[in-house]
Amino acid sequence: MTLKFTHIYIPAMAVIWLGLFIDSTWMTQYISYGQGITNILVAAVFLWIFFQVSKVTRTLMLFGVFIAYAGEVTLSLGLGMYTYRLENVPHYVPLGHAIVYAGVYYITKEPWVRKHQQTIIRILYPAMLLYSLAWLVLANDVFGFMCMLAIVLLFKRMPETKLFFLFMFFMVVYLEILGTYYQCWIWPLVWFDVFNWIPSANPPSGIGVVYFAFDAACLLAYKLLNLKRWRRFRSIQRALARKEVKAL
Repeated sequence: MTLKFTHIYIPAMAVIWLGLFIDSTWMTQYISYGQGITNILVAAVFLWIFFQVSKVTRTLMLFGVFIAYAGEVTLSLGLGMYTYRLENVPHYVPLGHAIVYAGVYYITKEPWVRKHQQTIIRILYPAMLLYSLAWLVLANDVFGFMCMLAIVLLFKRMPETKLFFLFMFFMVVYLEILGTYYQCWIWPLVWFDVFNWIPSANPPSGIGVVYFAFDAACLLAYKLLNLKRWRRFRSIQRALARKEVKAL
């Protein structure tokens, strides 16, 4: 099995763990500037990935940074949906969103993944359902389960997105479990710390649903600012999709 894009998604996954560990509450007993180190580390990996990917992906990554920052300020600082350790929006977070986006995209571009995508979907889809159900039963994670159901409904409307967003779901599970375990951020016990009738786990199991909105916002921004390139990009995507369907 030959993997072509490990130089993109392996650094993305590695910096998630290392960066969150350095910004953890445990590390504060040794250094007080862990978040600053993580900012620099994530920025370096962002630049590494940025210059490894296609021009279209670079543009989407840049849009993603600005969109993610606006979303973080709104959801965290404005609405209190979750709270970061220093009650700010760390600089590494918007960069991290773009890194995750690019990393998952290139995982799904691997020839081996494309070849076996239906088998992968048949494994990851029920795994997603079981994971969220387990959090619902064991942690009363109603909010996370609702998010997962929203993903299922989106899959019904956009079945072609399953491969990408199933990988994204578990990438978000990975980073959320690390981030909350290291106490880099915390989710309240109820939705927005307001709606007592919607309890939440820390983290909510299906919170990867927000990446549907993130993806849509990035693509919309690209489409509006690069209409001709967007049409060419979409035509290439459709041609590749038809080719993959014929090969199955």
